[in-house]
Amino acid sequence: MGNHQTLFQQAQKVLVGGVNSPVRAFGSVGGTPLFMQKAAGSRLFDQDNNAYIDYVGSWGPAILGHAHPAVTQAIQQAATCGASFGTATAAEIDLAEKVVELLPSAQMVRLVSSGTEATMTALRLARGVTGRDKVIKFAGCYHGHADSFLVQAGSGALTLGIPNSPGVPQATAADTLIAQFNELASVEGLIRRYPEQIAAVIIEPIIGNAGLIRPDQGFLQSLRELTGAHGVLLIFDEVMTGFRVAPGGAQQLYDTKPDLTTLGKIIGGGCPIGAIAGPRELMMQLAPAGPVYQAGTLSGNPLAVAAGLTTLNHLTPQLYATLEDRAAQLEQGIRNNLDELSLPYVYQRIGSMGCLFFTSRPVRTFADAMTCDTDKFKQYFHAMLQQGVYLPPSQFEANFISAAHSEDDINRTIRANKAALAKIK
Repeated sequence: MGNHQTLFQQAQKVLVGGVNSPVRAFGSVGGTPLFMQKAAGSRLFDQDNNAYIDYVGSWGPAILGHAHPAVTQAIQQAATCGASFGTATAAEIDLAEKVVELLPSAQMVRLVSSGTEATMTALRLARGVTGRDKVIKFAGCYHGHADSFLVQAGSGALTLGIPNSPGVPQATAADTLIAQFNELASVEGLIRRYPEQIAAVIIEPIIGNAGLIRPDQGFLQSLRELTGAHGVLLIFDEVMTGFRVAPGGAQQLYDTKPDLTTLGKIIGGGCPIGAIAGPRELMMQLAPAGPVYQAGTLSGNPLAVAAGLTTLNHLTPQLYATLEDRAAQLEQGIRNNLDELSLPYVYQRIGSMGCLFFTSRPVRTFADAMTCDTDKFKQYFHAMLQQGVYLPPSQFEANFISAAHSEDDINRTIRANKAALAKIK
């Protein structure tokens, strides 16, 4: 760990907290964060040249594995023509056409530079179209760090939001209402309490930022019916689930069309990108076609577009079948280990996304997730690290499997899991 400690001390002098995104600082698990120098396939390699089987996958984008040859070649080829033009390019059309082809609710697309920018723009568009100010989000869902999203619930099931970060104006927070995931009544109550004031409901259709929490059967469909009946736009934040749980995302998996969809991660093949997609009549309200303003110097960046289009073109039925097989193999192996040790747990998985919760309580809501034994997770995380397996450094993040994870990788991980679980006190 010598190199990592030295680098972290050096980083803390010039980078806030020594990192450029908070979860990388290992604040939830303790210890010194690892500094990686390269990645290939299913592996990360740190500054000491130690290899790790990686289940972070850049927090989701690496569905093909790291440094996939076709994606790398596409980026290199695009870079030879220039990194950024500030003009329209033909490749942007190709990527948008591919998104429209895959995503059930999409007729038009606006490319942006991040998932946060996508969700921020989707809210502005919803407010502009409806003429309403308030929005509903769900406890435990993460939609980036724009002011409207950095809000937590106050006391009671039906509540105005309160800021959970300095710098978020009280007035902004007051327009964000908090509902409970998988509890339709909490949404109904807010709509009754604020009639004709709510512009949109935004939701991760599968929560991936509180571990992994799946929607109850019929919940998303009922939410679709409820919002439609009251003129409230339904926004699916598929930054994480888009192209991950199915070619057409969670909306294809659960046969539920939102009004707007936000995308990121996989759509950029590992490069910074985001997108908003939806029906023509809504999307045409964005500038320059409509009055709702949005712009970005690096929107449709040629490198990101090349990487994203190449990635999407590699998402075949066989690839999804392989991901399901590997993920199911890993889940069963971990379950067998936990059952053998009689440790309380909940393991939740949808396709190549999964999460091991250290709790005996079913996890349907954010409150359920918060019952987890985070001390056990800390021990588990570091024990897995010692076994050469890199997990998200937080109990409340999903794990990702890529097409590059082999059967041997999965078997090695299951053995590492057994050894790590045996060390938990």
